[in-house]
Amino acid sequence: MAKVTVVPEAFNFVYFDAGRIVELVGDLGDRIGLPADLEIRIEIEERSPLGRTAVTSLDPVTIAVEGGAFEDAKRVRHQSDASVTSVAGRLLHRVADRLSGRFDDAPSDADLSVARSTAWDTYAVGRCERLGLPVSRQRRLYHFRIRHGFTDVADAAFERLWSADGLSWADVAAASDEAAAAYSTS
Repeated sequence: MAKVTVVPEAFNFVYFDAGRIVELVGDLGDRIGLPADLEIRIEIEERSPLGRTAVTSLDPVTIAVEGGAFEDAKRVRHQSDASVTSVAGRLLHRVADRLSGRFDDAPSDADLSVARSTAWDTYAVGRCERLGLPVSRQRRLYHFRIRHGFTDVADAAFERLWSADGLSWADVAAASDEAAAAYSTS
């Protein structure tokens, strides 16, 4: 199991459990197939009710999370295991992609276009669904359509990404570009 640390170790503004987050993220790392000796650091900004997340480093793997991303939507400031697993699952799949060698030519997250980032998220979240994690396919389809158009070509590209395994960055980028091109000509 990957070595997972959570910062802070104790929370003052939210009712989060660092030990539970370590357990959930460690289990996800195993299920996704990340190396057992991988170090994963989860940095939580507990004062922020927003939900922004980012992988900020691969050595060690560092995931920055605003508190709202791990929060239970029905219980403000309380942790949701479903939110932790869905957010961490998406990001850890992207980490696995970057470590696989098939995404060596992918730009940094900061340099990704919104459309390509959304396409990559589609690919990651589709794999999360197959692991049995809580996901909203319709929400992801809507995000994809907003960035790539409400076209049959976009829907077909979404389906390819959602149901795929073993893609490369070139595959993800091509699906995104194909969908966006069909939208710009419609």
